[in-house]
Amino acid sequence: MSDPLIFDSWTGLGRILLAGTLAYGALVAMLRVSGKRTLSKMNAFDLIVTVALGSTLATVILNRSVPLAEGVLALALLICLQYAITWTSVRWPLAESIVKSEPTLLLHEGCFLDDAMRRQRVTQAEILAALRESGLDSPGAARSVVLETDGSLSVVSRTD
Repeated sequence: MSDPLIFDSWTGLGRILLAGTLAYGALVAMLRVSGKRTLSKMNAFDLIVTVALGSTLATVILNRSVPLAEGVLALALLICLQYAITWTSVRWPLAESIVKSEPTLLLHEGCFLDDAMRRQRVTQAEILAALRESGLDSPGAARSVVLETDGSLSVVSRTD
């Protein structure tokens, strides 16, 4: 017999509603307890943890073979590991250098830094867009443009 395409059972729907609500509630509670850093602007490491949390939550909700307690433990494990790594990276520069990238200067005193742009895979059009978003009309109006560790572009105008 094949798997049902549209509807399997009311029990399955009830399980999703109950497990989904409880797992989501547990995740929100754990994120609140773990602090603001868990929900901060994302660098690559934070993005990986966020995707893993989402994948784990979806598995708990949709996979009948994963009991709710095991799923909540998996969510707690991911949050605890992220907390431990960020705690370590705040205290030891070597750990921070492994987890986080450095900001990169892409434009300085109106001049594009082509080597840095190529290494970071950023185009002049992207830098010009960041300048416009900051209210500047030309590269010469900027003191610098920096690619931050979270992937955003920061613009420092000459008047700052």
